[in-house]
Amino acid sequence: MLKKSIFSGLLALTALAVTSAPAEAIQRDDEQKAARAQMMAGKGKSLRSIENKVLPRMAGSQYLGPEYDPSAQVYRLKFIEDGRVVFIDVDGRTGAILRERR
Repeated sequence: MLKKSIFSGLLALTALAVTSAPAEAIQRDDEQKAARAQMMAGKGKSLRSIENKVLPRMAGSQYLGPEYDPSAQVYRLKFIEDGRVVFIDVDGRTGAILRERR
């Protein structure tokens, strides 16, 4: 009985993980498409130009990657520094650093 309960629980967790992964991938793809469309329309900076500005400031940190909020037109670059997560929010239109959270 206990083995059956554990198996059922693991099966449910696996199903949850499998169904949420595609949704996250779709969201990331939509964010990338929105960022590219805004950049191509001359309304924003490229991710590469933003990274070129921010990454040198974060020397010695591990870069985890970006997220993009198309409605706010803000990039959030994530880093790990001394075991802590650091977020740097950058205006996607101007490339200006809006805030840094450590």
